[in-house]
Parts: sequence; structure tokens; C-alpha cells
Amino acid sequence: MYWEGNEPDQDGKLTYSELLDKVCQLANYLKSVGVEKGDAVVIYLPMLMELPIAMLACARIGAVHSVVFAGFSADAIAQRITDCKPKVVITCNAVKRGQKLIPLKDIVDASLVESAKNGVTVGICLTYENQLAMKKEDTQWIAGRDVWWQDVVPNFPTRCDVEWVDAEDPLFLLYTSGSTGKPKGVLHTTGGYMVYAATTFKHAFDYKPTDIYWCTADCGWITGHSYVTYGPLLNGATVLVYEGAPNYPDPGRCWDIVDKYGVTIFYTAPTLIRSLMRDGSVYVDRYSRKSLRVLGSVGEPINPTAWRWFYNVVGDSRCPISDTWWQTETGGFMITPLPGAWPQKPGSATFPFFGVQPVIVDEKGREMTGECSGYLCIKNSWPGAFRTLYGDKDRYETTYFKPFSGYYFSGDGCRRDKDGYHWLTGRVDDVINVSGHRIGTAEVESALVSHPKCAEAAVVGIDHEVKGQGIYAFVTLVDGVPYSDDLRKSLIMAVRSQIGAFAAPDKIHWAPGLPKTRSGKIMRRILRKIASRQLDELGDTSTLADPGVVDQLISLSDS
Repeated sequence: MYWEGNEPDQDGKLTYSELLDKVCQLANYLKSVGVEKGDAVVIYLPMLMELPIAMLACARIGAVHSVVFAGFSADAIAQRITDCKPKVVITCNAVKRGQKLIPLKDIVDASLVESAKNGVTVGICLTYENQLAMKKEDTQWIAGRDVWWQDVVPNFPTRCDVEWVDAEDPLFLLYTSGSTGKPKGVLHTTGGYMVYAATTFKHAFDYKPTDIYWCTADCGWITGHSYVTYGPLLNGATVLVYEGAPNYPDPGRCWDIVDKYGVTIFYTAPTLIRSLMRDGSVYVDRYSRKSLRVLGSVGEPINPTAWRWFYNVVGDSRCPISDTWWQTETGGFMITPLPGAWPQKPGSATFPFFGVQPVIVDEKGREMTGECSGYLCIKNSWPGAFRTLYGDKDRYETTYFKPFSGYYFSGDGCRRDKDGYHWLTGRVDDVINVSGHRIGTAEVESALVSHPKCAEAAVVGIDHEVKGQGIYAFVTLVDGVPYSDDLRKSLIMAVRSQIGAFAAPDKIHWAPGLPKTRSGKIMRRILRKIASRQLDELGDTSTLADPGVVDQLISLSDS
């Protein structure tokens, strides 16, 4: 395991043997403070090597880890603590992301005060001293509850017997956002999940023992569970863990890292690809990238323009792209290309993984054949399927199995073309119904971004007194391009020509930036409120990477 820090001169590495020693020491410490098989442990850490170490230490003793992305607010952590009632919370005092200092321990302290009000008290807060960000003496401390990792963990033996568990015993809880706003505790079990993560990793990336693999995802998300920690390590892969921001100190950082470590497999998100594309290929061309052989995309449908840039510029037109469709709930890839196995189509996730049976159904739940568009469901089970929503079996059944009886409902729309390729059209709640036409927001966004002056776009539906719903598009232009009415018309024409007049945006809202979480996901909930002028209902914006973007967008509402 290689580790690359926030600054280009910060790095480290562990062999598998050294990793095992550290995992065992932490596992022994957790046992010493009363953590047993089935107990929950909440982990709120940045991308230090201690994050996968903490996950693996829990797995070793049969404890259930719940990683909370280190960009969530104190309220969000408190919600999760209240729900799963952990015996221990593991965090670090602070982290630097780019030039910004984030005091993680202060956030955890506030969350523990909040969860105590809800009747859940956590006895131990194990805190790693991240000396590169903050010194011990500057860290707020509560004696008796807070414990320095470095003071206790290294004193424990480097051997810890495995707590053998049943294949169906829980491995981890991961909270994901629901349409109601209350997070859902997705529960994955041990045997099936690990088999599925390992098998999908091996085949979807054509993994070979000589590969150096880098997934840019944070372990706070499912991608960091399945394809930073479990999938790669189960295959004995050499893995890179990166703490910093992809554009720090400049937009060439990713390619600098690729060259430094000789990365062969690079797995990232369309948001990052579009962001780097906006900065131009000059930052890519500075670096060789000759080691790269397979690229991957995850998190949302990748628009064809970004796909082509990723393929032609980053991969020099020689690296296949594994454009993977899957979910927190599925545990691993469901629809994905296998590198070199069949022709690719820019923007298509192509075909199902071994044994996966996707079907497209209409609104009445009838399976459609051939070329069609509808709701994406899965017909039979697969090893990595989540087993329940923690403490809420009713919601589990209602959300995923009630909408279409006999199927797992993904919540996504999908189009199948005449060749049988699958094209994800976005969340069904991101489907806009305009005068009876069902239009996926991803399709409109893709058409907008194909315009040479558009860097990024996000589309939401708004109420329309004639059409039922109208299309409202937030558009970020390429650097240096001024706003103009002519450009607005040109963007609308791009959508009309690619999809049809019925899909033309009713409003183009200029957006210097889009409201994104620190993982890069666009917060469409906020965009919907801005578009419909419900400004008093914006809700919590503290988890955004740049909360100031919201005020910028509001100020440009009428421009």
C-alpha cells in the first residue's frame, strides 16, 4: 500500500506484512476496550493509511465498521452514531486538504455532544495524531474519553487471532442518502460481499499481479470500501491511497502521481474528469502517463464528451475504460465493460457482469425486450447484494422490492440500444416529464456538455403550468468564456439537435460553480430549491466543498 499525502513531498508505504501487524495491533486494542463481535465502530478519518487499517481491524475481530466520510457535518455524524450506537469512534485531530485545515476532532466532539442528547453516549474517542496538519497541544481534549492512537495502539501485540464469522454475519454499515433525507444504513455481510468485491475487481479491471492500482475514491463511500480496501487487497494488489485534492497544488497532480508510482489502473469519477477537462489538456500533456493501461469511471453516467477526453487525452487512445454501473446497495459492479472483451460506446456501461440479470421494465413492471427505455431492475440475486437497511426492514422492502414485485428496483432509468448496450439515464427522481416525454437529466446534461464552450452542466425539473415540468439547466462555461444571449441560444440548440425540441431547456442559469459534496457529487436538491425559488428551504449546506457557490448561484438567478 502506497500513501501519497496532501503535499507532493509527503508519502509512505506498507508491505502486506507491515499492514497485517498494524491491523492486528489496532484489533487487539479494540478488544481490550470491550469491542466484541457484532459491535459497531464509527470511523471518521481522512485518506490516511489508518483508514483502511481501521476497517480491516474491525473485520478481523468481527466488529461492524461504519465509515463516515470526513466531510460530513457534526449533525450527520451524530445521526449515524445515534442509529448504530458504536462502542468506539475513531478519528484524527485534523487534516489538510489543499491549503484548507479541517479540524476533524472538533467536528467529532460536537457530534458526540449531539448524540448524547439523543441518549447515545460513546465511551472512547480514539484519535490519531496527524502531525502534518495539527500538533497534539492544539487539539481539544476530554480526559477519560479521548485517547491518542499513538499512545496506545503500538503497545499491543502484532498477532491477533481472526474471529471467524458466518458468511451472513455483518461486515459493515454504510449510510447512504435517501429521498426522505434520513440516511439509510445499508448493511453488507461478510462472505458474499467479499467474494463479489474480489471477483468484480479482478475481471472488470483485467487485474494482473504487476499492476499498480489507484482509485481516487474516499473510503467514506462504497467505492472506497469495495475498490480501495476489500476488492484490491483480496487480490493481493498494490494499492495507492491519496489524501489530497486532485487539483492541488495544480490540476496536473493526478498525472504527477501516476508517473511517480507507475500507476497502471486509474479509477475515478466523471465529475473529476470534467473538472480536469475544463482546466485543459496542457496539465495532462506535461506528464508521460505511459504506465496507464486501464481507466475506470464510477459514480454517475459519464457523458460521451468527457469519456472521449478521458480516452483520447488521458489514455492516449490506447486504454480501455471500465465505465461501471453499480450502487452502495449492490456492493460491486453490476453492469460494466470488461477491458478488450467487446467494443466500447462512449457513455455506455455496456453489458452485465457475470450472472447479473438486469431487466428494463415499464411503469406497470412489465419486462421489455430489445431496444427500449424504462426502469432498471435486477431479476435474480447476486453475492454482493446488501441484506437489509439497519433497523428498518420495512423501508428496505418498500424502497427496493415493492415498486416492482419480484425484482430489485435500482431507482435508475436505463435505455437499451439495438445492440443490447445499456445506457444509464440517471435517477428516476432525476427524470423530468415534459408534456408526457420522459427525459433523463443525464441526457440533457450530456448534450449541453458536448457544446465546446460548456464545461459542466446540471439539470433539474421545475413546475411548468403548460408542460407539467420544465427543464432548468445550470451551466458552467469553459474558463474565460463570457456569458451571452447568443451562447445561451447556442446551448439550447445543442440540446434540440441532439435529443429533440421537447428536451430544450426552458432556462439556462449561468453557474461559475456547482454545489458539490467533497466527494464531487452535485447536490441537486439545492439546485431544485434555487430553480423553484424556494430559497428558505435550502437546508444544510455545510457538507458542500464550497458553500459560497450557493450564494453565487442565487445572485445570478436573473442574469
